[in-house]
Amino acid sequence: MDVVELLVGQHAQIKKLFEEVIATSGRDREGAFFELRRLLAVHEAAEEQIVHPRTRRELGDGDLVADARLREERAAKQQIAELESLEVDTAEFVEKFAELRAAVLTHAQSEETEEFPRLRDDLEDKQLQRMATAVHLAESIAPTRPHPGIELAGEHLLAGPFAAMLDRARDVITKPRG
Repeated sequence: MDVVELLVGQHAQIKKLFEEVIATSGRDREGAFFELRRLLAVHEAAEEQIVHPRTRRELGDGDLVADARLREERAAKQQIAELESLEVDTAEFVEKFAELRAAVLTHAQSEETEEFPRLRDDLEDKQLQRMATAVHLAESIAPTRPHPGIELAGEHLLAGPFAAMLDRARDVITKPRG
């Protein structure tokens, strides 16, 4: 599996989790939102560390493409952080969740049409496969909660391990039961 297949597959998982959050309530919604938030956090952290820096280096307009994706990711992190403070069955949560869903799905579509195909065209299969391995590794040690302001690879190197340790401890304590 190469990095594009991996990330597009995760986009499908993210879409499914969005639908699960919408279709449920109470503890089930809490659990689905917990899983969605976790997947989004590790997915975006890996893209920010592995994919977007490669986009900058490989594509002629890579800075523009990567910067646009990073702005979208930061905005989504801020939305998720705001949602975390709300009760999942409130009208405010549902409204803000719909806004997050629209933003994240638009972001994923932009990656799938503006970034990923161009990386696939410019890189060899082995490079794309090595990137997938790097994404798996980055996700295994990534923070599991949103951290707006940590979007660049260097920021992840400095703050990521500490944030990940705290996030994973908080996840054990706050994971919805049921």
